Amino acid sequence: MRPPLTIAVAQPPCVPYDVVANVAAHAAAVHVADARVVVFPELSLTGYELDAAPVDVADARLAPLVEACAATGALALVGAPVGDADRPWLGMLAVDATGVRVAYRKMFLGAAESTRFVPGDEPAVYDVDGWRLGLAVCKDTGVVAHAARTVALGADVYVAGVLESPEDAGVPDERARRVAAAHRIWVATASFAGPSGSRYPRTAGGSGVWRPDGTAVARAGTEPGEVVRATLD
Repeated sequence: MRPPLTIAVAQPPCVPYDVVANVAAHAAAVHVADARVVVFPELSLTGYELDAAPVDVADARLAPLVEACAATGALALVGAPVGDADRPWLGMLAVDATGVRVAYRKMFLGAAESTRFVPGDEPAVYDVDGWRLGLAVCKDTGVVAHAARTVALGADVYVAGVLESPEDAGVPDERARRVAAAHRIWVATASFAGPSGSRYPRTAGGSGVWRPDGTAVARAGTEPGEVVRATLD
């Protein structure tokens, strides 16, 4: 029998391009969350700046986040550009007490993103305490085949880091409810709030966790700094 899983979705404040400041905000959110898994938005370590330099998994600037995860027993799933500067991916990093690794590369890119990033070529799941977390980044969540392929890998939870404008604030909720109801799995979505780079001076917030029947059990508001959590059983 696997234990219940506490999962939090975080809306950290963001300083564009400033990995040091953003790591500090992530570490603070991990401490506040008091959860086994803490999910962060798309490109959360750099802000939505498509020309930001890729973040190496061995980057010493990530140490405070590793330390926060070690102190709390958490796994943090964070957004960052990854890979080589001339061939980067839009990635999701997994951070825990043992260090940092690339857990997933976004498969479905927006038009502007495709001029900078290479799409990932396969879905991914990440095992935590007997739970299989299916990983997604923003536009992935709107592609029906992405959720289907991820669930086919045995995912129990569909976990996404996203970013939306205030005008599209309802999009993450609609997609989360659809995935949950279609596949009867939990969904956890971390959405940026506040400014996130030059393209997004305002973002939607509204991070949340949804049950397998599509009902929300935890929802954040529109302010940066909010963290909400739920227990999956």
